[in-house]
Amino acid sequence: MSDRLSALDVSFLYLEEATTPMHIGGVAVFQAPKQGFDIDRLTHLIEERISLVPRYRQKVKWVPGRVANPVWIDDAEFDVHYHVRRSALPRPGDDTQLRELVGRIMSRPVDRNRPLWEMYLVEGLQNGRFAILTKTHHAMVDGAGALDIGQVILDFTPEARRAEVQEWIPRKEPSDIDLVTEAVSEIVRSPAAAIDAVRGTAGDVRETAERFGRRAAGFAAGLASAALTIARPPAENPLNRPIGEARRFGMTQARLDDFKAIRRAHGGTINDVVLTVVSGALREWMMTRGEPVSPSTTVRALVPTSMRNGEEGSGNHIAAFLVDLPVGEPRPLVRLHRVTFEMEQLKSTGQMVGAQALVGVAGFAPPTLHALGARTVNDLSRRMFNLVVTNVPGPQVSLFADGALMLGAYPVVPLAKGQAVSLGVTSYNGGMYFGLNADREAMSDVDVLADCIDTAILELLETLPDSETSPTEAVTEAVTEAAGEAAEATEAAPAALAESPELVVDLHEPVEVSADADLRGGVLVKPRQVSSEASRGLVPRANPASRPVSDGRSD
Repeated sequence: MSDRLSALDVSFLYLEEATTPMHIGGVAVFQAPKQGFDIDRLTHLIEERISLVPRYRQKVKWVPGRVANPVWIDDAEFDVHYHVRRSALPRPGDDTQLRELVGRIMSRPVDRNRPLWEMYLVEGLQNGRFAILTKTHHAMVDGAGALDIGQVILDFTPEARRAEVQEWIPRKEPSDIDLVTEAVSEIVRSPAAAIDAVRGTAGDVRETAERFGRRAAGFAAGLASAALTIARPPAENPLNRPIGEARRFGMTQARLDDFKAIRRAHGGTINDVVLTVVSGALREWMMTRGEPVSPSTTVRALVPTSMRNGEEGSGNHIAAFLVDLPVGEPRPLVRLHRVTFEMEQLKSTGQMVGAQALVGVAGFAPPTLHALGARTVNDLSRRMFNLVVTNVPGPQVSLFADGALMLGAYPVVPLAKGQAVSLGVTSYNGGMYFGLNADREAMSDVDVLADCIDTAILELLETLPDSETSPTEAVTEAVTEAAGEAAEATEAAPAALAESPELVVDLHEPVEVSADADLRGGVLVKPRQVSSEASRGLVPRANPASRPVSDGRSD
């Protein structure tokens, strides 16, 4: 039986237009080993380990008449050299040039006639560095059990564990008749699904909207009605503009310990601190543009989370919060308290801002109406939220690609229609890495926004009390903090389970990866609770007030 795309996965294909390519990715910066690192080593590493991700040798085949969702089939003409590519910066390349290259590469959609991914080795970075840029279509990844090609090349030690390249014999491609016959057979075996599909063609939008409101009830208890939040469009601001096909990419980084210190001093979670930093950065950025900022000014962020039901399986599992960021609040500590309070209300009610409703829209049936449903979500995005902010933890240990030390990771989050920037954050080995994917024309000052993130972090650090901590107190604080982070990881689960059978996995705190972590043949395998996006953004920085560096020196 063919491996059919889920309703949500295929919706990402329907969502895709020239101005909204639906691939996600990241840029990882590495320190080259003494023996060097070139395209042949990277290609061989992929050839050795691609059997761990068989999806990456498969392509999408549509069912004639679109009577069912498309299926994954083996690409008999698969050529690893087509997908693993070489690029270079004029030596000595700096991070500004790297960001420009990332923007250009991420502007181009992936080839739908082949497996939906690309990987670039970027040579020529100064100080003996190189970068690996991954680009993967959203339909392939982000499920609870998904494993990304960017992960399989990583090891916990400098010594890469070698494996023989396995012979691969592609399965025979099904004919159009086979696909139609199989689709009809599935309908016969599950007539209820077919009836629901037909019945849903007219009523899905209305029912989805109703469910969206029902499940969002209590969204901002104590602040405002969730239904009003959904119904009331976010304020217009420079983040919402018509966008084109070209992109810019910005990045900045900070120390995870700084975020922990802020959390320890003022409460909340690491994610609360992240959202507070984003709030402060947006405030300063809007002021640099001469935009009006009043005490009541807010920016609504869609904050995705991972959701699973504890069962194995592939496909996208997405939930999200809608958070009104207090951009108008001039005091950083008050901003933090406001963000923390709002997030606590969201968690206490177990509401995920219409997670099921969003799936309902994306899961429009029959498949011929998928495009309508997906585009409806895309068209409505600017009237629901101003930008997307993702925060996904990565491993807090060093990782290597065939002996090359990974210095850090920056995620690349796709843009929705009418939204000028998406902001992704990932933690890795003591660092916090911010990736800003932006429209080239609407966000010509994306680097200014990155600098504003640095300033917002410093503002919060200045609120910390000046006190020396004894070694004994440091140990006590570390133990208390670890216990607190473990509690936060599960605090939302009981309320969510009371509302629906899905288990909400809180990914807002870093995940420590020990030496006995899940390995397959020595290859780093993502824990099921970590989104694949965590492996795709990738690069550290010691000083939050400086531009991205990897060796402690400015570019």
